[in-house]
Amino acid sequence: MGLEKKPLSEEVFHIIRELIETGEMPSGSKISEPSLAKKLAVSRGPIRDAIAKLKTCGLVARQLNVGARVLSLTNEQLIEIYHIREHLEGLAARFAAQNIDNESLEYLQLLLSNQEKQLNGKQEYYQKEGDLDFHYLIVKASYNSHLISLFNDSLYYLIRVYRFQYGMKGRRVNSAYKEHSAIVDAIANQDGEMAELLMRQHIRLSRMNVEKQINWKVGDESRQAI
Repeated sequence: MGLEKKPLSEEVFHIIRELIETGEMPSGSKISEPSLAKKLAVSRGPIRDAIAKLKTCGLVARQLNVGARVLSLTNEQLIEIYHIREHLEGLAARFAAQNIDNESLEYLQLLLSNQEKQLNGKQEYYQKEGDLDFHYLIVKASYNSHLISLFNDSLYYLIRVYRFQYGMKGRRVNSAYKEHSAIVDAIANQDGEMAELLMRQHIRLSRMNVEKQINWKVGDESRQAI
């Protein structure tokens, strides 16, 4: 029996989401249904359905007489999300240490091994979504349905956009990999307290890296304005 083919609107959703994630459709940019339909060689129906789902995921905002735009967070809103992530994903890591099964743990360790190969001395990498995303897997392994729902429905895709922009290249990348490894070791040892502590520290260091980049951009813009 073959694999079920995804509905066209679902495929279109993933394509547009990736365009937003990678910055090809930057924050604040207007979304043109006719242009996207032409680019993806589909009718406007699946585009419209995909945009509605992107709005539900928090990636798109629609305004009266303006239309749909890629959501743009202020610097303050972005930092607020990192504070929420620190608590939410820290709790997820604690629960994962208590609840993860052997198969899920082995998969997580394999993902880390593949990430190490992908890095191979480089300072750049890209994690695909879902079961190929370290943070998604930790939340999933918590087996806490309310926490998973809160993460997936309210934060996940928005987080990915800004992780790609700020956290998947540069010197921070190799440090982040080592932090991932330590978190997985704590989960494997069923040490929930340590897993939470390490995850919170990991998110906090990521936030500090983002704040540094934001401050550098603001300073650069100020210098150019002089």
